[in-house]
Amino acid sequence: MKKKTLIIVAVAVVVMVIILMIIRPAKKETAYTFDTVKVERGTITNTVTATGTIEAITTVDVGTQVSGIIQKILADFNDNVKQGQILAKLDETSLRAQLDQSQASLDQAQAQLTYQESNWNRLKALFDKSLIAKADYDQALYNYENSKASVANAKSALARARVNLDYATITSPIDGVVLNRAVEEGQTVAASFNTPTLFTIVNDLTQMEVQTSVDEADIGKVKEGQRVEFSVDAYPDNKFQGSVSQVRLQPVTTNNVVTYVVILNAPNPEKQLMPGMTASAIIYVEEKSNTLVLSGKAVRFTPDKTYLQSIMKDRMKNFDGRDYVPVNNASASLASNMPVASFNPQGLNYSTGLPSSTDNNPNVRSVWVKDEKAVLRQAIIKTGIDNGSNIEVLTGLNEGDEVIIAMIDPSRQSTGSRSGGDMPPGPFPF
Repeated sequence: MKKKTLIIVAVAVVVMVIILMIIRPAKKETAYTFDTVKVERGTITNTVTATGTIEAITTVDVGTQVSGIIQKILADFNDNVKQGQILAKLDETSLRAQLDQSQASLDQAQAQLTYQESNWNRLKALFDKSLIAKADYDQALYNYENSKASVANAKSALARARVNLDYATITSPIDGVVLNRAVEEGQTVAASFNTPTLFTIVNDLTQMEVQTSVDEADIGKVKEGQRVEFSVDAYPDNKFQGSVSQVRLQPVTTNNVVTYVVILNAPNPEKQLMPGMTASAIIYVEEKSNTLVLSGKAVRFTPDKTYLQSIMKDRMKNFDGRDYVPVNNASASLASNMPVASFNPQGLNYSTGLPSSTDNNPNVRSVWVKDEKAVLRQAIIKTGIDNGSNIEVLTGLNEGDEVIIAMIDPSRQSTGSRSGGDMPPGPFPF
């Protein structure tokens, strides 16, 4: 009786287990969703920012080489002047007196030369007849030669006096605009030790330059001829165009920070830009238009490890127990019959997922593409310009391809470009 009861209980337990297995709902697979971006054609740039000051290309400080009183000023602020035009005149009274004195000294020296020449000619005739001593003849010759030197010295002093008189008239050395006038009529200027500045003249306000400071970390990217955009506080809504005209080699060190001066060409046809304005410039060190552009998030994305394992297990359910590696969508069909040891047609580095020949090439990257059937496939791309937020795609993708930047696991309510934890990009061993 007990044996029969045990058999009945055992059968009942088995039946209950079977029923539970039948009625137990199948484990639902996690339904991942994907955030994607499309590969589109557009313009991509890489820039360097700099600040600087707007200056005229040529600035000349006009001074005086003689001292005196400013008698008349003939040019004022913002006046347009021509080369040779009179800007100011100094009082010439003392300078003309010096000129007259020099002229008198020259006349005196000339008269002395005439007398000494006649005296030497007379004594020479007597000396030739041995009628005078040689000492008398030598003295006459000395006086004659000394008189010639005195005349030459007097002529030099007269020329110097004339030049100083000419210096009393201040003229413009270039065609330009008077930017600054530092003197007034009646003011005394002294040129004893240095030349005082009377006027500052700039040659052309329609063509300016921006003297900017570029950090040493960025200076290697800046080259002559690169396009520049800059703005000034006076016209915040205006974007002025220019180009890099010079990269100076002399470093400037301020508080242990090394910068280099970069000169930007700044056309100013409407004369809106003024000397001294502060400019904020953007230098386009790399620029390409009508090229394939992709969000930088795509190259930083790695699929969820569990999701990939489920896909690969489905593809390899008939394997014989050995390990296999699906390399990419192009070779996945071949992987179904090949072990890891023999299957590596592209010579991939399994730690990076990239061809071994390109391990040291930073322009070869790996991204994940979602096809029409919502199946992930890995694509190896070659990149060009990378500005941090976007990258240029040279090969490996086509316009319109949907590239994954994040995947969402509804069961965990988490998103991210690396929802797979520490899963590295590239092929995945199982």
